[in-house]
Amino acid sequence: MYMSSALFTGRPSADLAEEHGQSSELQAQALSFQKEAVALRRSLHRHPEVGNDLPVTREQVLTALDGLPLDITLHQTTSGIAALLTGDKPGPTVLLRGDMDALPMPEDTGLDFSSVNKNIMHACGHDTHTAMLVQTAHMLSQRKSSISGRVLLMFQPGEEGHAGAQFMLDEGLLDVPKHQDGSDSPITGAFALHIGTDLPVGMVGIRGGSLMASSDKLTITITGAGGHASAPHRALDPVPVACEIVQALQTMVTRRINAFDPAIVTVTTIQAGTAYNVIPETASIQGTLRAVSAKTRSNVHSYINQVANGIASAHGLVAEVDIELGYPVTVNDRQFAGFASDVATAILGDQKVVQMPNPVMAAEDFSYVLERLPGAMMFIGGTSPDKNTATAAPNHSNHVVFDEDAMAVGASLYSAMALRHLGVRLT
Repeated sequence: MYMSSALFTGRPSADLAEEHGQSSELQAQALSFQKEAVALRRSLHRHPEVGNDLPVTREQVLTALDGLPLDITLHQTTSGIAALLTGDKPGPTVLLRGDMDALPMPEDTGLDFSSVNKNIMHACGHDTHTAMLVQTAHMLSQRKSSISGRVLLMFQPGEEGHAGAQFMLDEGLLDVPKHQDGSDSPITGAFALHIGTDLPVGMVGIRGGSLMASSDKLTITITGAGGHASAPHRALDPVPVACEIVQALQTMVTRRINAFDPAIVTVTTIQAGTAYNVIPETASIQGTLRAVSAKTRSNVHSYINQVANGIASAHGLVAEVDIELGYPVTVNDRQFAGFASDVATAILGDQKVVQMPNPVMAAEDFSYVLERLPGAMMFIGGTSPDKNTATAAPNHSNHVVFDEDAMAVGASLYSAMALRHLGVRLT
């Protein structure tokens, strides 16, 4: 779905650039909440939770939002929180997303506020996202009188493979009530930030169109006939067939998939056998599929079935292919991405906004939101200026450390996106 530039409200993009240098008040406001944001982030980091059930995290967020003029909806199927800020004048609604969950992995950063929960770590920066969005809630609440419309703050669990966004959507996240005067308040845009160490603090990256890949789980089970390892001719050995399928899948990607609409098929496990002198009856292959368009994603599914079944059949065996659908492709609305880029330029300067040439092959469940609404996700730099982004530990590393100065930048961007979308000039 694409939306008219009129829905972005206010003046054209060229005029937005003129606001650069006039956004110091907004950035100063973000810095005024930085101490509280850092304290919240460190508490969240110290007490991480995994999946869709995040009771400690939810309670900390609710405490941090207490006293603000927000209509709070606590989701029942997850620990999701929908916080609605209604401006003093009617108008549309803009959605801002911050994810809250951590990863099931150890932490080896040595930080004073390292995780106290064994084998759980905020290694993808969701603790910073949550603190940024709380920071934003405070900032926008102070500007309530200038807002024509609403801001829906989406505090989302379960991004790391648990489809928390989809659960929140299914539970009615987008059902925004009418204004008191009876006018509608449709959600006309959605925006999310994701921190990363491949950019320094103060820089952001964005692109229109496909931003991140789909992610599906592949399992192929090859069934033959077991037997004695000394007499393979009396068995139907699934092991070499499994190996042949793995190699053929790589050839399939390079020969059947358009290089300019790419896909990745990575086999990560092969399991077979119980003893060195026994040919097993079955072998199992598992891996992941990534694509940056729905068309290529569908084609890859079809080609994998052809390859696996064809090779197995040629050797007299049977292959069963199971593809478990994961997150769809994250697609930024091109107009909204351009708008977000202009807003970031107004806040940070044109040298700080990077137009990404290629998508990222990781996946994101904000994709479900962007299937329903025009919007965009933007990457925000999280590496300290005194470190090299090329050698900094990446997201999902047990050593990753994010510079907390990025949170004031993020809160400024969240706030600016909401205000400009609702027609408020940046100052």
